[in-house]
Amino acid sequence: VQLQASGGGLVQTGDSLKLSCTVSGRAFRGYNLGWFRQTQGTEREVVSAINFQGTNEFYADSVKGRFAIYKDDARNTLYLEMNRLKSEDTADYYCAARRLGGVVYNIRVDEYDYWGQGTLVTVSS
Repeated sequence: VQLQASGGGLVQTGDSLKLSCTVSGRAFRGYNLGWFRQTQGTEREVVSAINFQGTNEFYADSVKGRFAIYKDDARNTLYLEMNRLKSEDTADYYCAARRLGGVVYNIRVDEYDYWGQGTLVTVSS
């Protein structure tokens, strides 16, 4: 299984970006999925997560009300819409997939089986 993240870039405070993560294989519908971010010298932290049905979502407090996670099963793609970006949102963003999907989303790094490469988001003030 391969995950390909894209959509990062350099934006200004208050701008919006949409990240995409395309997942290979036929089992996408059954995966719990998540977005994490990491800056140099810090641990990878969860930003948002969604269960395999797309009915249960999690958002870190720092992004609640500004970010939205959703998935398109027909396209095997996970999205993260990021609005009203702040300088503290600057990080490498990673998408992740967990083989065993469940009703409850997953928010720990060690719960995920597959990871995409990072896509860098830089928010300048």
